[in-house]
Amino acid sequence: MVPPPLSDARIPQTGAALGLSEYFAPQRTSTEELPEPGPLLENLTRGVLEVLAGVREADQLARWFSEDAFRVVVTRANLAARARSARGIAASRPVHQVLRIRTSSPADGIVESVVIVAGPARTRAVAIRLEGWDGRWRATSLALL
Repeated sequence: MVPPPLSDARIPQTGAALGLSEYFAPQRTSTEELPEPGPLLENLTRGVLEVLAGVREADQLARWFSEDAFRVVVTRANLAARARSARGIAASRPVHQVLRIRTSSPADGIVESVVIVAGPARTRAVAIRLEGWDGRWRATSLALL
């Protein structure tokens, strides 16, 4: 026996009326309901640098990125892998030190940050935008400078 399809009437309503698709769609989360973003920013930065160095799989970071931002990471990782292959350089674990994390909050549930990282060859800046979705932070934009 097939159960009857779910109708909007059977969905619990909170305040304003929500449609079926809105009820199951990703929900924004307020900054107050989210953990401190600093540790996540540091770990995401280290993870992305390890992906680019070829010592970590990009899929390990997928849950923390939006689709567009993850696509940027995968594209950069593929280009870095091709460059290492063309030069005959083996992947090696990078040694980076996080020097500073600067954050600002342009709106509730959004954090824009710059993480300054010192490596053996140069100092880099990693710009990350976090947005609160479904009770956790997700990186929606990433730029390595």
